[in-house]
Amino acid sequence: MVDKVPLKGLPPDRARIGIDTNVFIYFLKDHSRYAPWCASLFDLIEHGRNPAVTSTITLLELLVQPYRERKEELAQKIFALTGTYPKLDWVPVTMDIADRAAELRARYRLSTPDSIQLATAINHKAKYFYGNDRSLRRVNEIQCLILDDVT
Repeated sequence: MVDKVPLKGLPPDRARIGIDTNVFIYFLKDHSRYAPWCASLFDLIEHGRNPAVTSTITLLELLVQPYRERKEELAQKIFALTGTYPKLDWVPVTMDIADRAAELRARYRLSTPDSIQLATAINHKAKYFYGNDRSLRRVNEIQCLILDDVT
């Protein structure tokens, strides 16, 4: 049997990672370009090789479209799926995270959701942050990996 070659940009074993909402969206919607790579990332999380963190803002962003389209069943599936990864921490916005997010938003002119996601990852000692917004390239406090660069 031939061993799988690791995909470009996947984290080293045991490195804690932060995940932006768009990574979840690509995976859930089976995006033609990004889904295979995202599936590999989530596989690492599921098998305990990489602990991960994301903000509860992710769930908010994932559920908007199903609720807007009145697809309650889809919303429930998303809610159930996102809760099945034991090594994925869902972190609420705390005062400390809000403070750091404001600082990041001011310094790098990020969107509010992106600054919250980054602050969450940084405050929870993630070494890498995965997303697909080009604005993440400006951030120095954590190593940001852009999916367009690794897929």
